[in-house]
Amino acid sequence: MNTPTSTALPPALFALDPSRIRAISIDLDDTLWPIWPTIERAEAMLARWLSQHAPATAQLYATPGALREARNHLQTLRPDLAHDLSALRRESIRHVLQRAGDDPALAEPAFDVFFDERQRVQLFEDAMPALEWLSTRFPVVAVSNGNADVHRVGLGHHFHAAFSAREFGVGKPDPRIFHAAADAAGVDAAEVLHIGDDARLDVLGALGAGMQVAWVNRTGMAWEHAPVQPHTTVADLMALCRQIG
Repeated sequence: MNTPTSTALPPALFALDPSRIRAISIDLDDTLWPIWPTIERAEAMLARWLSQHAPATAQLYATPGALREARNHLQTLRPDLAHDLSALRRESIRHVLQRAGDDPALAEPAFDVFFDERQRVQLFEDAMPALEWLSTRFPVVAVSNGNADVHRVGLGHHFHAAFSAREFGVGKPDPRIFHAAADAAGVDAAEVLHIGDDARLDVLGALGAGMQVAWVNRTGMAWEHAPVQPHTTVADLMALCRQIG
């Protein structure tokens, strides 16, 4: 893997230029679907599975949010897993099983239960029509720090390629994962419009990689990174399609 390039960010002085766009890269969680309802359902499914197969663990971690707290605690202890949320979740399950005295080998099937449910996402209303519109006009590449699988989610046919931090080895805002998306689409980074909701990971990351950026700001958050700016800010994805079209 190439040495990271500089992430010094010049201000985005120009508005969105649709004529430059030859490919799209797009974030997944909180851009195409809300992530926390998905995680809550997956954690609830995991808790039910533990109650049947690892009752001591289920009892010890019966408090709402306890499994997530265990996962977050492990993240502070294992920064080496920061780019691999699947491994982090699996190892947190193994940790709670061991702590409760249950068989740690149950971590594998328990994680499978969690992961299956994690792929059952509820798209934002604008996500499907926007993906259909974009994918008929440009190669679309997923760029995510999460562990959603666009094929298991049921959206794979809209994507030219998909990059996750877990598989690629580094995540956003590192410019290398953005450059890999541009390479997969067969274009230069300057010809990519990156779309995402996270101001630091998506907007600053993609700007640092030399891309145009659309910030999806569904909740009206203030922009806190002046003088750098996204090329455009939209409340939903169809508003962006109208700007491009």
